[in-house]
Amino acid sequence: MGTENRQIQMVVFDWAGTTVDYGSSAPSVVFDRVFTAAGLHLTREEINRPMGLEKKAHIRQLLSSESGSAQWQQLYGRVWNEQDVDKLYETFEATLHTVVAEYSTPLPGVAETVDKLRGMGLKIGSTTGYNSAMMAEVLPVAKAAGYAADCVVTPDATGIGRPAPFMVFECMRRLNVYPPRCVVKVGDTVVDMQEGKNAGAFAIGILTGSNLLGLTKEEYDAMPAELLAQRKQVAADRYRSAGADLVIDSIRDLPAAIETLNERLRKEGSL
Repeated sequence: MGTENRQIQMVVFDWAGTTVDYGSSAPSVVFDRVFTAAGLHLTREEINRPMGLEKKAHIRQLLSSESGSAQWQQLYGRVWNEQDVDKLYETFEATLHTVVAEYSTPLPGVAETVDKLRGMGLKIGSTTGYNSAMMAEVLPVAKAAGYAADCVVTPDATGIGRPAPFMVFECMRRLNVYPPRCVVKVGDTVVDMQEGKNAGAFAIGILTGSNLLGLTKEEYDAMPAELLAQRKQVAADRYRSAGADLVIDSIRDLPAAIETLNERLRKEGSL
């Protein structure tokens, strides 16, 4: 790695639960509606567990879960198949289109943090579990409220979603950033961390507003401090188990975290 590359050059953000949509509420709400309409009743924790995956893969995970597969077998008298996945996905996509724009306002601190990162010379990429049609609803709302990435890569652009690294690689290609060691993936799910590490990049997990913490804004604000600290510790441990290099409380902590990683890169370069 050359001297000029011994610092972070690009941050690749996730969307729902990281930069917009506190707690990744939109997909959770829609999955609940779709599966309830199909006769299956899953808890919010069960629905959120695969969050970050491409949405058809998320449906497969829910149907493959112990509860999902048992309920499907009892209700329909057979195991689920790919036709069932396709039908559920069609309903999910149509339903999400009606609500996703309502959940696309940037989270507090996002616009200011991204401005700081750009002031540090960083490029801003993004990857998501949403497809390009869904993102067409999200992007204008986020931009009008002050947040826009330099590139947005969706699973249908690469043919495969997380935890595979190809959306991160596509961000790198489009923005001419390399090597992967100069890239940071920032997200709110286990598969965000896996995506970053599979790409050879750094990975940072965010706690506040995250799907992994699993709290609405109202639940977060009402929770006793000691219990909230315990919940955050559990989430932080899950991030680290998935390979996270750093875990931060809020997106506002990201510029300082980038400086920590830059110092790590400088030390590597001096060895």
